[in-house]
Amino acid sequence: MIVDKYGNTSIKMVAEKRSFQFIPFVINILIPLAFGALGGLFTSASDDSWYASLEKPSFNPPGWIFGPVWSILYIIIGISSYLVWRKRHQIAHLPRLIAVYFIQLVLNLFWSFLFFYAHKIGASLFEIVALLVAIVINARMFYRIDKTAGLLFIPYFLWVSFATLLTYSIYSLN
Repeated sequence: MIVDKYGNTSIKMVAEKRSFQFIPFVINILIPLAFGALGGLFTSASDDSWYASLEKPSFNPPGWIFGPVWSILYIIIGISSYLVWRKRHQIAHLPRLIAVYFIQLVLNLFWSFLFFYAHKIGASLFEIVALLVAIVINARMFYRIDKTAGLLFIPYFLWVSFATLLTYSIYSLN
């Protein structure tokens, strides 16, 4: 049983914490995947010759790797948000948490727009640093609610850190 801040016990809260709910799980995964799909539209709508003409560092991965890696990361982000969603009734600052979550998703999307669509490498470098900060804030907030949910942000943080280095290197070389 869970005891709320008023000393009341609740079996409902225990049931919500333990039972898997398929529809909310799918929705929580589809939300970051939708943001990723929008980012993919910006990337695919960009001029391929522009990106191909850029000088890239030796550690630049092959282009085919980005889609699968981002898809996996978006699924992990969705799983993380589902774990937190399951405890939503216990979160006093839920609107703030939701805002931070969506801010980091929007920042992720905006990087694709700035870099690939608008060709603003310098602006995308500043933006990706803001994204890293948002990821850390989001991960810490999730961790306080559900440790696994917070830890699931580690691969995302590491990949965006690598993307930051890659963005910086492309900016420096061009």
